[in-house]
Amino acid sequence: MFYHLLKHVLLGPLLRLLFRPRIEGLENIPAEGAAIVAGNHLSFSDHFLMPAILKRRITFLAKAEYFTGPGVKGRLTAAFFRSAGQIPVDRSGKDAGQAALREGLAVLAKDELLGIYPEGTRSHDGRLYKGKVGVAAMALGAGVPVVPCAMVGTFEIQPPGKKIPRIRRVTIRFGEPLEFSRYAGMEGERAVLRAVTDEIMYAILGLSGQEYVDRYAAEVKAEEGEARKKARRTAR
Repeated sequence: MFYHLLKHVLLGPLLRLLFRPRIEGLENIPAEGAAIVAGNHLSFSDHFLMPAILKRRITFLAKAEYFTGPGVKGRLTAAFFRSAGQIPVDRSGKDAGQAALREGLAVLAKDELLGIYPEGTRSHDGRLYKGKVGVAAMALGAGVPVVPCAMVGTFEIQPPGKKIPRIRRVTIRFGEPLEFSRYAGMEGERAVLRAVTDEIMYAILGLSGQEYVDRYAAEVKAEEGEARKKARRTAR
């Protein structure tokens, strides 16, 4: 109930009024049945802008840190994310991928829409990074189509570190659904998962026009963080 209150009464109308999103390809979202919406991830605002313009409810897999903050603020944040249809996923440890896979398949088994950011984290520089194969494992395991999505302009309104977004118009593009029935029963083959994931990322790239980096975003972030620490130590 609170999800629909947020979307249709409280948050959704406000977001549509402030950011006036241009919506392209909305007809590519299936009117019913399970499907995955796989998008780029440029901003914290992405979590709310896409759901606000969809007619159907969409559930996202979100990092567990959003649900484990301390104090009253942490509890309110967790309650908000749960009410907004987010499912916490622990991204640490060797079983993290399997936990995310189970949660995603459970959503799809209910014939719902599942939202995934294949990069696994927000882009820290506006570029599109290599996708993780979990999106392919879910698509093949559930036998559902994948709708590629591109958020355009959200990095500019709220880049990493900016708490309050700038009020500017954004564009949300949905591509034609990608169908992978030719790989049915092959979700256990790593090469197939990689090929499917790369096809999804290529479709997102075509919609977003971003520069592509054939490396995982988390790895690049870690390297750049270490480089900054080293530079500070040298400066001392």
